[in-house]
Amino acid sequence: MGRVIVTEDDFDIGKEMDSLKQSGVGAIASFVGIVRDYAEGPSLIAMTLEHYEGMTEQEISNIIDIACDRWPLADVTVIHRIGRLLPHDNIVFVGTASAHREAAFESAHFIMDYLKTKAPFWKQEETEQGASWVDARETDDTALEKWR
Repeated sequence: MGRVIVTEDDFDIGKEMDSLKQSGVGAIASFVGIVRDYAEGPSLIAMTLEHYEGMTEQEISNIIDIACDRWPLADVTVIHRIGRLLPHDNIVFVGTASAHREAAFESAHFIMDYLKTKAPFWKQEETEQGASWVDARETDDTALEKWR
């Protein structure tokens, strides 16, 4: 169960929510990540995301499977963009559908925390001072710990 899309194309949030409604459940929770217009310091010009094709999709599917084992989910959609993105572009969509709001909220939060630390994506930030790769953040690892 679950739909995983890794793409350079933008996504339509309303269309994705409507798709999750088709599962006939009582609750849908979603998270949409947007490229910030700042980096750690100077203004962000663009962010480029790379991934390990095939491995990335499999890892996201594994994350969804774990979520489905923990919560009674009827449907899940994860869309993650790659390529060069500009400030205010959509970057990630996580949507979960369940009969109950708590399961929908918690599972969406869980999936996003796992995506930040376990999915093989690499981010490069381009600023006025040049480009640099973004290191893993300790706060993301800390967020993941609460689910163990």
